[in-house]
Amino acid sequence: MKFIERLVLIIYSYIILLLAVVLCLLVFKWLSFDVVTNIINFIVTDVAASKITLAISVIFMLLSIKCIFFDSSSKEALKESQGILLKNENGQLLITKETLDNMVKSVVYEFSNIKECIPKISVNEQNEIAVTLQIIVDEDVVIKDLASNLQNKVKEEMKRTSDLDVKEVNVKIVNVNKSERDTKAS
Repeated sequence: MKFIERLVLIIYSYIILLLAVVLCLLVFKWLSFDVVTNIINFIVTDVAASKITLAISVIFMLLSIKCIFFDSSSKEALKESQGILLKNENGQLLITKETLDNMVKSVVYEFSNIKECIPKISVNEQNEIAVTLQIIVDEDVVIKDLASNLQNKVKEEMKRTSDLDVKEVNVKIVNVNKSERDTKAS
């Protein structure tokens, strides 16, 4: 449907451009008003031309109404900002981004070596999830092992609880938290 809408928009733009050029030519008196009147008279009185003009006019009126009142891009943006919409024969299920954030946080905070976490979730058109975790860890942690365990655990829990596949889990260590005994010694 997008291709048809785009094609009609291009044709609509050319018609508006043509009308604007004709009006400019009339204003500057480079085109006779009688010529334009004769063309319009032919379009209205000729049986075949009037039917074609009427059909084109009705199509453009309907498309104008659709574009004014039913903006499809805003619905897609709203869906994307809200989360993942799943449909089946029984109805719909919307899993919001806040829910996905909370699910990821509950997994992350099971790891005692992680002190803080800011998850960022992105969803593409195929409902594939990419998770980016910005975390603060304790200083005595093996980062590589922690990241690997965290990635696996997030993917497993998301699949188990929501039946959604997580395409990737990116881990960013933003800070290493010093232990309390090191801060007291300084």
